[in-house]
Amino acid sequence: MNIPNSITVLRLVLTAVFIIAASIDAHWAAVTALVTFSVAAISDWLDGYLARKLNLVTALGKLLDPLADKILVSAGFIFLSVNPHVYCPVWVTCLIIGREFMVTGLRQIAVEQGKVIAADKLGKWKTTFQLTFVIGSLTHISFLPLDSQNPAVALFQWLSNPDHYIIPATMWIAAALTLISGFNYIYKNRELLQH
Repeated sequence: MNIPNSITVLRLVLTAVFIIAASIDAHWAAVTALVTFSVAAISDWLDGYLARKLNLVTALGKLLDPLADKILVSAGFIFLSVNPHVYCPVWVTCLIIGREFMVTGLRQIAVEQGKVIAADKLGKWKTTFQLTFVIGSLTHISFLPLDSQNPAVALFQWLSNPDHYIIPATMWIAAALTLISGFNYIYKNRELLQH
């Protein structure tokens, strides 16, 4: 268990904390959910960076890192779909989770054939927009009850407002990249499905 893989495991722990905080109807819990999700999202970049920088890329990391990402993203989108304000349509969440199951299944087939499918650039961009959407929506939930007379608070409220174009745009881009990257994974690894 090297440093990057330990950070990946920490992301799973942070995801559990996020789920617990998101389940509590209180402002402090909303802020906790935002902070833990954001730190977990940063750890996604950090573990990959350290793995490449320290030459600690392992087969375990190639499997564990995308799995931790999927669990984190799925938790965020499920929460935003069942939230009373419904920040994300259920069908978008189903699309995203369905794609993740499909890629995980494809990775399992690859492992059984002695291969490892690492995340590609499309998949990484997809994850970036998914995380941006969830963090933006969680920011809106956390900052909504605060006094909008404060300029910093007002700025965050405006940037994260789902009625403006920024947050919805990240969701639609994430949904489009989810579809495109899913088809790309199938096409690039189609020979795995022929055995």
